[in-house]
Amino acid sequence: MQKRLRMLIGFAALAFFAIGIYYLPPVHERLAWRIDDMRTRIKYALNPPEQALFLPTQQSQVDAIVTATLHALKTPTPTATPLPPDIPTPTPTVTPTPLPTYVILPGVKYEDQHNRWNYCGPANFSMALTFWGWKGNRDVIGPAVKPNDKDKNVMPYEFRNYVMDNVPGMSALTRMGGDIDVLKRLIAAGFPVIAEKGYYTYDLLGKYSWLGHYLFTTGYDDAQGVFITQDTYLKPGQDRQVKYSEYIEGWRSFNYLFMVIYPTDREAEVLAALGPYTDETWAVKYALQVARQEAQTLTGNQQFFAWFNLGSSHVQLFEYFDAALAYDQAFRLYANLSGDLRPYRIVWYQTWPYWAYYYTDRYPDVINLADTTLNDTISEPVLEESLYWRGRAKIMIGDAPSAIKDYRQSLVIHPGFAPSVQALQELGLQP
Repeated sequence: MQKRLRMLIGFAALAFFAIGIYYLPPVHERLAWRIDDMRTRIKYALNPPEQALFLPTQQSQVDAIVTATLHALKTPTPTATPLPPDIPTPTPTVTPTPLPTYVILPGVKYEDQHNRWNYCGPANFSMALTFWGWKGNRDVIGPAVKPNDKDKNVMPYEFRNYVMDNVPGMSALTRMGGDIDVLKRLIAAGFPVIAEKGYYTYDLLGKYSWLGHYLFTTGYDDAQGVFITQDTYLKPGQDRQVKYSEYIEGWRSFNYLFMVIYPTDREAEVLAALGPYTDETWAVKYALQVARQEAQTLTGNQQFFAWFNLGSSHVQLFEYFDAALAYDQAFRLYANLSGDLRPYRIVWYQTWPYWAYYYTDRYPDVINLADTTLNDTISEPVLEESLYWRGRAKIMIGDAPSAIKDYRQSLVIHPGFAPSVQALQELGLQP
């Protein structure tokens, strides 16, 4: 009996010792991703994420209310149309000086994202800053913008805020609705661009699927029809050439969003290169118009992205009802895609559907979308934005205890996450 007790004590001591060793920073850095990899493989084998579907449940209720209202007013029911009314097509101004046919910007210090968790963003934005003489690297930015290394994504606004708050003399701006011409104008003027895009490839688990990605773009060659990019994930990544058509297809999945980081004292040059994109509202309306056209002409997964972009553009214009209808159609199209084409990670990166459904009082749809995203598309619920929006929707249906739990969990993933801090304070609670 005493021998067995000594053995148990010995095993317990060994276990505590192993745990202590595991959490030593050098050991944890080397082993944690392997454990996460194993957990993800098991979860995805049992519950393939591409099979997860979110189908809005409240749209039939909305349709019924509209129909009943029109009937009560004795107004003929309008013919349903899948697209909102036309808006005037913005016409970009043409730069008077012809652009060179070939530009490759010198002075790029290449960085990759390998041997780190989800370091696409920190590596790209580090390159964008070191281009202008900044002395840091990905490991300076990373801990600041993603305190928990399991955080799957850092939003564009978080990088913009980092630059504005932590890098003296530098500024950053973000626009939707970009096109090849505006990228070439910026690059020709000496300003590299970060595009947020997606692409289909084999992920770290060997699974072919869609991934979101930042891409530092530092040159172009019209003769070959390519952009010169610094890809932090694919190999070889340095000075990787991407065909214009391929670039556009991947860029579409993020509503053609791009960012420019630049010295503040050169802002006038940036604005001149932007042309009409200087006006952020113009850019959103232009993105809306492009999405409307592409929703009519594209098919398959590209049509899904177009409808998703339509919703995202409407959210930027505070047109939440139109946005919700667009997302409804996008998710219907998603359900009809083959499994390997379903971009099941999309709400990890773009949370605008939560805005649309929340601000049209469709709280069950907010909760269902968050449940699907957190429970079925990811190995563990480490998306602070989804937890936050689920918490907000739970408050609105009267489930404050669950909402508080979601808020607090989001702060475990992202300490100091401002929306959740504010939400708890509004409830009279300390974060």
